[in-house]
Amino acid sequence: MSEEPAAIEIANVTKVFGSEPDRALELIDKGLSKAEIQAQTDQVIGLYDVSISVQRGEIFVVMGLSGSGKSTLIRHVNRLIDPTAGTIEVHGEQVLSMSPQELREFRRTKIAMVFQRFGLLPHRSVIDNVAYGLEVRGVEKKARREIAGSWVARVGLEGYEESRPNQLSGGQQQRVGLARALAMDAPVLLMDEAFSALDPLIRAEMQEQLLALQKELHKTVLFITHDFDEAIKIGDRIGILNDGLLVQTGLPTELVLQPADDYVARFVRDVNKARVIKAGLIMEKGAFEPCGVAVSREMFCEDILPLFAEHEWVGVTDANDVQIGRLTAKRVIGALARFSTEGAS
Repeated sequence: MSEEPAAIEIANVTKVFGSEPDRALELIDKGLSKAEIQAQTDQVIGLYDVSISVQRGEIFVVMGLSGSGKSTLIRHVNRLIDPTAGTIEVHGEQVLSMSPQELREFRRTKIAMVFQRFGLLPHRSVIDNVAYGLEVRGVEKKARREIAGSWVARVGLEGYEESRPNQLSGGQQQRVGLARALAMDAPVLLMDEAFSALDPLIRAEMQEQLLALQKELHKTVLFITHDFDEAIKIGDRIGILNDGLLVQTGLPTELVLQPADDYVARFVRDVNKARVIKAGLIMEKGAFEPCGVAVSREMFCEDILPLFAEHEWVGVTDANDVQIGRLTAKRVIGALARFSTEGAS
């Protein structure tokens, strides 16, 4: 995957909200904070010199607290916002240089978005909401309703095709929003706090559904959230923003075990380490006698621990299912305790 050109290439993107961005940029180069710059200039730093490469087929999560710039960032990708400086490419196309006609075609065919507040048309039925993007694209009615109907079923809303949004729960409405985006068959999916408005149980169901669909569809997904548990559950990689600055990018395990600064450390402090530490990181390496049960080196400790109820040893295998190490309950628990202590120090 890494040998291919990035699906999304965000390079040195800066966004200043205000009429005098140069004044703000001078001050940020001098080390002033976002709040100090706003107080002195009335300019707001949305993003500063942010660079992110999202690989094809990857779920890349951008997270941070309110005001960190994460929603500002995602809106640059489909050019709902133009940056003050920097470049953005999607599948090799320069988004910022597109003409109005090229931009419309880009939004219709190359990229789709799922919003936090659903964004459904209240006067349209479920199936017509799902078909809306296809209608804008010019797909004839019978074909677009067939496509929309298949996606309504895929997200678990079969039987609700003719319902109106106000007849659905919040979780059901977000399923409609997801189906609408997937019906476009765009290679890139933008999700801005897509599950944040949902109750915890419904939110967990939507996360699982996204992961299940991703195994089949292999979309490039740029996902925005403020919830670190959500980020580590669905993200292949995570980028953390703080006051418009990208402070760390990496695998969930890297962020949890090696936070770049105190800001990241506060995010990961209470994370269940068993959810991010993989077998391959803590296994006893070597060629041992085959164990009664084996797990992938990519499996998380959280999923391995129940196996020790019936097995003293658990084998660890590589991508070719060859055993390359083993684990005991004592080794797993010891590693979790060690990493938890190191994280707290």
